[in-house]
Amino acid sequence: MISPSLPKPLLWGGGGLLAAGLALAAVAARGEGEQVVSMTAMKFEFTPETVTLKKGVPVILELTSLDRTHGFTIPELKLRADILPDQTVRVRIVPEKVGRYGFHCDNFCGDGHEDMSGTIVVTE
Repeated sequence: MISPSLPKPLLWGGGGLLAAGLALAAVAARGEGEQVVSMTAMKFEFTPETVTLKKGVPVILELTSLDRTHGFTIPELKLRADILPDQTVRVRIVPEKVGRYGFHCDNFCGDGHEDMSGTIVVTE
């Protein structure tokens, strides 16, 4: 579910967005069971590269770029965001389907761009 307070131009998709979510890295409890996950993007890598979530637990993914504009996309879930330098993009999602989902940068950032990827793992 997308929070109404999130910037809508940074997201696209529909029902697929509800099918999975992201967590790990700096995870902090917020509200009733809602977690916050911090991820950073920098030339040719995301940190962390593997993110593990629990099915049904709401997550706010905070994406920050340390150097330039990057993209963040999970094609299978129809999720996409632009990550601008020195700004934080927040995406609220609830993982509803167990599985493994690949994510990657879809904004060309130089030689090595094709290796800028990771995996979301949703568990029971």
